[in-house]
Amino acid sequence: MSEVAPGRFCLGIGSGSNVTVERWNGGQFARPLTRVTDVVRAVRQALDGEQVNVEGQTLTVSGFRLGRPVPSRIPIYVAALQERMLRQAVRIADGVITNWLSPEDVTRVVAVVHDEARKVGKDPAAIEIIARLSVCPTTDRRAREQYRRAVTAYLNVPVYRQFHQWLGRGEALRPMNERWEAGDRKGALAAVPPGVVDELGVFGTPDECRARVAAYVAAGITVPVLNFMNLEQDAAARGRESLAMLQALAPA
Repeated sequence: MSEVAPGRFCLGIGSGSNVTVERWNGGQFARPLTRVTDVVRAVRQALDGEQVNVEGQTLTVSGFRLGRPVPSRIPIYVAALQERMLRQAVRIADGVITNWLSPEDVTRVVAVVHDEARKVGKDPAAIEIIARLSVCPTTDRRAREQYRRAVTAYLNVPVYRQFHQWLGRGEALRPMNERWEAGDRKGALAAVPPGVVDELGVFGTPDECRARVAAYVAAGITVPVLNFMNLEQDAAARGRESLAMLQALAPA
């Protein structure tokens, strides 16, 4: 990827969640901050063309070296939600990746990132802050209903539940969380607060969507990554739909 897009490729590293690590991949989701730190250290050495020698608390690598040197330095960004991981990301990486937050939530994330950058002697303005934004430029009510299902699936995962408690949304999401824990999936879906869908998703006319994305940038997101929410089911139709969304949101 770095050779195909020299100077434009960056590598994201994150701890995942209990769902992705344990249920999907058969691993153990433990000590995520330490694990990410160890992995970043090892990958950084490898990408820099060094012989990798890491004796970490969760990872040991001895003597590995890439057989194909990387032509230019690849930035490493760390996926981070709550404060400890955000601060560690600033210390060990070139930038931060976050998601599932509103423009108003961004200000809290940015405050932590910039504070830590100053503490470790980095230029706060040089720290990239990337956010994955769910976007659907349409007034079709199906888009919000589909996103409500995504909210139910994601914000009941422990790492995201804790993230939103930290952001101050814990009480609003408590009824949904409690119904989910009780095994009442339909009840959890029905308990998603209406306002949360509009706080976290980007919906409306193309102009409204562009303004919403601009609000994220104004709050401190340096790289908004648009994740288009498709309504079409057929693969070819979804491709055409995504292209139409991209064209609709492109500057005039």
